[in-house]
Amino acid sequence: MSQLAGKRVAILAADGFEQSELLEPMKALKQHEAEVDVVSPKTGQVQGFKHFDKGEQVAVDIKLSEADAGKYDALVIPGGLFNPDALRVDDQALAFTREFFKAGKPVAAICHGPWVLANAEVLKGRTVTSVPNIRKDLENAGAKWVDEEVVVDQGLITSRTPDDLPAFCAKLVEEIDEGRHGGQKRSVA
Repeated sequence: MSQLAGKRVAILAADGFEQSELLEPMKALKQHEAEVDVVSPKTGQVQGFKHFDKGEQVAVDIKLSEADAGKYDALVIPGGLFNPDALRVDDQALAFTREFFKAGKPVAAICHGPWVLANAEVLKGRTVTSVPNIRKDLENAGAKWVDEEVVVDQGLITSRTPDDLPAFCAKLVEEIDEGRHGGQKRSVA
């Protein structure tokens, strides 16, 4: 049996996600036999980007309004500029995100993805990283921001950019395998 067999992970995405920040974690999770669903406010497909250029479209598995956070073991929020900017003002996306924190489940966000966490008001007292452009937003939401490849704070995994994806994906798999917001307060790879 593989490391994540029997685990189910939601990737919360809207149009404008950074392609590698959705596809690489999805690939890592599936390599470890996790079931992965792309959850989105819309049905059909969501449009990925490679920086400023349109990339691949990814099929939506479950519409956000029909998704139940209780059926998932973890949540991933990819970055890109447009994806988290749309999700952070979507009340259903914020409520869905908060459910993972209430249940103590692992949550991973990369690049601009932590914007969603700031608006969900789940960052107070947490140590995080992100793309530097949103540092002040995260600090204003109560987080301690650090410039590190990957930061883990009680099951909350954050990274800065696509360059950090190998470390981000490794910690994502590790935290889901552990299955909780717990363990040591903060570890850095």
